[in-house]
Amino acid sequence: MSSWFLPDYIFAKFDDITVDFLASRGIKALLIDIDNTLAPYEVAEPDERIAEWFKMLRERGISATLVSNNGRERVELFNRTLGLPYYYKSGKPFAKNLKKAMAAMGSDKTNTAMLGDQLLTDAAAGKHIGLTTIIVPPIRDKSNLFFRSKRALEVPTIKAYVKKHGGESALICDFWLNKRFNEKRG
Repeated sequence: MSSWFLPDYIFAKFDDITVDFLASRGIKALLIDIDNTLAPYEVAEPDERIAEWFKMLRERGISATLVSNNGRERVELFNRTLGLPYYYKSGKPFAKNLKKAMAAMGSDKTNTAMLGDQLLTDAAAGKHIGLTTIIVPPIRDKSNLFFRSKRALEVPTIKAYVKKHGGESALICDFWLNKRFNEKRG
């Protein structure tokens, strides 16, 4: 699989990404997917854990914008208590709305990262315009044929990531490496 899909970083879950980690890499703005990155599809609104993570980002001056391929109703409901800028039906892997979001935040490719759960949409969109890309395994993946196929296509890229980064990355990438495409992770 192309290096356009190879993320710069993989974390076990979104809140393992600390403000210190982001600051140490010069990240001042985050473009963030919602579904299976922050919460499962069926969770309508953010919980306290999500709200606390966004509060920490704000306190350290890291801007955040939600960039989702989901529809307006889903994104607006999820964002109701967060109050973030957002883009729905974003069309990832195309980067048009990522560029709009960066312009609105006053950021550029040198200080912005894309966070999501899918290599073929989130990582590809970020890589296409030169962003730092951060991927987390999906919280609860859909089990239909389309999603199982997409996840299977990600495996060679994940193997390349593990080979490049070694050590603990194999544990974090267990979701893909052991083909557990239907399990919930905590």
